[in-house]
Amino acid sequence: MARIELDRVSLTLTVRQQKRLPLKEFLVRRSTETVVEVRALQDVSLQVSEGERVGLIGHNGAGKSTLLRVLAGIYPPTAGRCVVEGEVSSIFNIQLGFEPDATGWENICYRGYLQGETPRTIRAKMQPIAEFSELGHFLDMPVRHYSAGMKIRLAFAIATAIEPEILLVDEVLSVGDRAFQDKAAQRMREMIAQARLIVLVSHDLEALANLCDRLVWLDHGRVRQVGPPEEVVDAYLGQVSAFEYPYQAQPA
Repeated sequence: MARIELDRVSLTLTVRQQKRLPLKEFLVRRSTETVVEVRALQDVSLQVSEGERVGLIGHNGAGKSTLLRVLAGIYPPTAGRCVVEGEVSSIFNIQLGFEPDATGWENICYRGYLQGETPRTIRAKMQPIAEFSELGHFLDMPVRHYSAGMKIRLAFAIATAIEPEILLVDEVLSVGDRAFQDKAAQRMREMIAQARLIVLVSHDLEALANLCDRLVWLDHGRVRQVGPPEEVVDAYLGQVSAFEYPYQAQPA
């Protein structure tokens, strides 16, 4: 049974920053690095059961993508307990891992291996991936000659060829031109229907409200609200509006 359980999960990241120093200070310190600790997640508790579709919303830097990476096992939490039962498939940076001097066909293999495919399993998926990308003879060319839109088409076609159990998706609901966006949206709906459990991150609140059973509002690494999509979106937009327009005009 697929499930996710987070119990007071926190994550503190150590960031090293370079800064300019006067020569005298540099000779004393022998380093221009400043270490800064960032509390990316703080006391996050959440349970997601099999069959649920959960969306994460919040401002930039709220911790949404970081939380996905904790669920994927990329970041181990520095405090708390994270339990993920089921095989995890993730779609994060869909253009990561391209080899520019390799052809489109070769990159299908390379990216497939990064997603856990074997030579046998990726061989069976190559033609469907090619057809979905609609790149035709361009697949015989090195990827460095592709336009940005062509790279996105190929990357999305490869990334969504997986057979998900637990699916984690970060900001890939709108890719490519309008015609391809409609096709991509249909592919995502199919994947969501197949997955036993899904967690989505997107700034497209309307899409999340249509796709998800629950939304989680993250604010500076903390869970602000969990509930039905309409309630959470209304609360979030109310907070954003209050922040952008804190003063009301007074009657004359």
